[in-house]
Amino acid sequence: MSLSLFSQNRFMTKEGFVSFFSHTLVEDIKADNTQVLSIVDTETGEIAIQLLMRSFQFKKALMQQHFNDSYVESHKFPKAKFSGFIMNLDALVNGYTETQIKGTLNVHGEDKEIEVPAKIYRSDDELRITGGFTVEVADFDIKIPAVVRNNIARTIKVSFNLTHEPYKN
Repeated sequence: MSLSLFSQNRFMTKEGFVSFFSHTLVEDIKADNTQVLSIVDTETGEIAIQLLMRSFQFKKALMQQHFNDSYVESHKFPKAKFSGFIMNLDALVNGYTETQIKGTLNVHGEDKEIEVPAKIYRSDDELRITGGFTVEVADFDIKIPAVVRNNIARTIKVSFNLTHEPYKN
């Protein structure tokens, strides 16, 4: 996390939510992660998000094992990270707005510049950011064996819900 945590302009959560969904004609695969760390500096709009890949929970234990061992190789690449900026956050005093978040997503050791539409709710004691986007598996050098190639979508839908509270040191 590159943000300095010593300002009243910081909001943080350690219990953010990120999920992903893969749909093919053969099967649907969904996984949820509720242990997402996120920090936002409301003065600059800077945002940093980090999660452990092993914290994704699947319905089937075997899917979870294959995801960690064979696809994202959690033993080599334990974390996914995003760092970037929430556009026009300084214009939002209290209430809802729709905006874009721009930055770098790092998964499986590969960086990808992304721009994500997001909805933001801001009050004095909460900063909630929700949204979704898609990623191409190939962009992150994740290899899918031929035997299961039809079971896993090439494009994965990602959604997030991050409810931050003011950071208190």
